Amino acid sequence: MRNFLWVLMAIFLTGCLDSDDANAQATDSVASGKKTFEENCASCHGEGAKGLAKDWKKKNANGKFPAPPLNGTAHAWHHPPKGLLATINNGGVKLGGWMPGFKDQLNETEKQDLLDYIYSLWPTELQKIYDEKFK
Repeated sequence: MRNFLWVLMAIFLTGCLDSDDANAQATDSVASGKKTFEENCASCHGEGAKGLAKDWKKKNANGKFPAPPLNGTAHAWHHPPKGLLATINNGGVKLGGWMPGFKDQLNETEKQDLLDYIYSLWPTELQKIYDEKFK
């Protein structure tokens, strides 16, 4: 019986360690994504992805749309992960914006971490809707 309790405790603790490791990886991914965002995206999408324009749906004087906020107050959460990744890779020029593509500037891990960071900025309610729809 004593050995059984030790085995049970070991299994329980292993499960806890795995969970902590997953949480640590998620935290690392978001932190890495934040750094990538700050270095490549914040100049147009604003600090904390809050946007810089009052109305991101209205074209600027140059005929281009401003960069939308990515914090859940615009439309990013309406798009599937593949669509968001395509925008990161190919930019937004074809969509009427001026965002350059980052296909060759960011590696796949940086892109995924960037998506994880942006997702982390959305309100919990939007995250749940997004998860139900796309994950």
